[in-house]
Amino acid sequence: MLRNRRIGELVDQDKVRAYVLFYFGIKFYEYSEYTLEQVCKEKGLKVDQVIKGLESPNENFPEADLPLVSYPIDLIIEYLKHAHFLFVKHKLPYIGRLVDSFIPDHPDYEQVAKDLKTVFPLFLEDFIHHIYEEEDTLFKYIKVLQRASRGKMNAARLYYMMEKSSLQHFAAEHEKHDDEMEGIRRITKDYYLTADAPLHVKVIYSELAAFEKSLQVHARIEDDILYPKAMALENEVKQALLEKVRYN
Repeated sequence: MLRNRRIGELVDQDKVRAYVLFYFGIKFYEYSEYTLEQVCKEKGLKVDQVIKGLESPNENFPEADLPLVSYPIDLIIEYLKHAHFLFVKHKLPYIGRLVDSFIPDHPDYEQVAKDLKTVFPLFLEDFIHHIYEEEDTLFKYIKVLQRASRGKMNAARLYYMMEKSSLQHFAAEHEKHDDEMEGIRRITKDYYLTADAPLHVKVIYSELAAFEKSLQVHARIEDDILYPKAMALENEVKQALLEKVRYN
C-alpha cells in the first residue's frame, strides 16, 4: 500500500508524484525517508486524500486533449490563456523551488546545479514577459478582428490598428521564441542522467523535459490552429474594409 511506502521510493517510481506532493505541502527532498502515512500525520493531512492525488495525478493538473481545430477562435484563445495560467501559477513555481533547493550530492551535477540556479530565473523572467506580451498584443488584436467581423468596430480605428499590427509580424516574433529552452537543454545535456543520478536530479530533469513537451504542444496549437484561423479572419476583415472604402 502507498501509505506504508517511503516518500523517496514513491517519487523514484513516478516523478510526477513529487509535483502532487508539493501541492499538498510535502517537499519530497525533505521527507524522503518518511513513509507517506508518517508525513501526512506530521502535516495534518488526510492520507486517503493524498493517496487519491498520487494515484490520479492528471485529474489534479490536466493537460486536456481537446479537438481544438474545431473550436471557435475565442475558445482557443481562452484555452491558451488557461495554459499560461497553469504555467505561471503552478508548473514554473514548482520547478523554481526544485532548482532553488537543488543540492547535487554528486560530482557530475555540481556545475549543472550552479548553471541552473543562474539560468532558470532568467529563463523564467523572459518566459513570463513573453506570454504576458502575447496576451496584451496578439490575443487583443485577434479580439479586435472578431469585433470588426461583426461590424462592431469604427472603420478608421480599425484601419489604423491593422496598419500598426499584422499577424505576419506576430508570427515572425513568435518564431523567435520557438526554442526557449535551448539553454537549459545544453546545461543538462538534453536531460541526460547517469546511472547513479540522485533522486532530486531525476525529478528536476523529468519536470524540465515535461515542461518543454508542454511548450511544444502549446506552440503547435498556436502555429497550426490559432494563426491559420486568425489569418483567415484578418483577410476577411481586410476585404470587408476595402469594400466599405470603395462604396463610401
